[in-house]
Amino acid sequence: MLSCPSVRQTRSFDGWIIVGAAAVVVAMGLGALFALAVFIEPIEHAMRWSRTSLSTIALVNWLAMGAGSFLWGWLSDRYGTRAIVLAGGALLGLGLVLSSQVQTLAQFYLTFGVMVGLAAGAFYAPLTATATRWFDARRGVAVAIVSSGIGLGVLVIAPLARWLTLLYDWRTSLLVLGDLAWLVVLPLAMLIREAPGHAARPDAHGIARVMRTPRFWVIALTHFACCAAHSGPIFHMVSHAIDRGVPAMAAASVLGISGLASIAGRIGGGMLADRFGAQRTLVIGLALQATIILAYVFARDLFAFAGIALIFGTAYGGVMPLYALVTRDAFGERVMGSAYGAVFLISTLGMGLGSFAGGWLYDHLGGYAWLFLSSAAIGVAAMLSALSFRPPAPAVVSR
Repeated sequence: MLSCPSVRQTRSFDGWIIVGAAAVVVAMGLGALFALAVFIEPIEHAMRWSRTSLSTIALVNWLAMGAGSFLWGWLSDRYGTRAIVLAGGALLGLGLVLSSQVQTLAQFYLTFGVMVGLAAGAFYAPLTATATRWFDARRGVAVAIVSSGIGLGVLVIAPLARWLTLLYDWRTSLLVLGDLAWLVVLPLAMLIREAPGHAARPDAHGIARVMRTPRFWVIALTHFACCAAHSGPIFHMVSHAIDRGVPAMAAASVLGISGLASIAGRIGGGMLADRFGAQRTLVIGLALQATIILAYVFARDLFAFAGIALIFGTAYGGVMPLYALVTRDAFGERVMGSAYGAVFLISTLGMGLGSFAGGWLYDHLGGYAWLFLSSAAIGVAAMLSALSFRPPAPAVVSR
């Protein structure tokens, strides 16, 4: 009995180390994926590819990431998360390096769209699922820290990619990011391990039972609408600011501001969820997100873009960790990798469609106003959907 507190303290310390490593891995993977936003303008001018074509790459990115999240999540339940992160890290570096050498749009679709998207799917859902297994009392904060890796990636990788592009060119920038992915992800993957008492257990029927429940579809479709609402404003934020006369480096920094704010939002959202519940926190966050998206219609200068990005980042960052928490509460830890991977798969359809729609609306209507108006309306729909969540029932699949 006297050793129990020491065992709990050791487990907690190990858990936080794993959460920290997971956050940095997510930062590298998702930061590289989001960096496409700062490549749009230089690639458009260098290769004469339209914004619709480049936005379609973002759609392919998110479709590949969604499929990867489901596949990698299922494999992590079966074989453990470390092997999945190692494979994803190797693929991420390869995709970025090959992207630096492309000569045709089809090649870029394959290397950046499919390979980078599929690789990014190996990180967020599997590592989030792993984090939920290490903690009971402070699970919300642990998941939020892993999720904050996305904000950290946007904060660091997007300005780095823009700086390298201005200093050299977009090809050199992608080459450096690919090498950096190998140097960062592969060593950190060796720190990832499963929580004591958790064994990788295949359960092919478990995820099928989960996906037949109404609760799964309510969670997944809310996540879909939430991502459809904020993906367009995130992806086209830099291009919109440049169109309004903001200098290119300052516009990339605005994206970095939203990423920094999203870190605070994710940590704050996790803390609030631990105290007040995930559903209540989610509804408030979605309401704030829908409201601030509308403000982009009226932004005209760097000061306005920076202020909106600060609030917008806090809002969209704050809601993102909460979907993992409601999924874990509903379905338990045994199929958490598969269940959250499936939820995330559906959400990535929203991310891809929102990014694509922004480019299509720009090319056909000559501006981004309709993107922000429609995104705000979809954000309201996500909030209403979250209000329909029911209290967690006994898990469909046993823990």
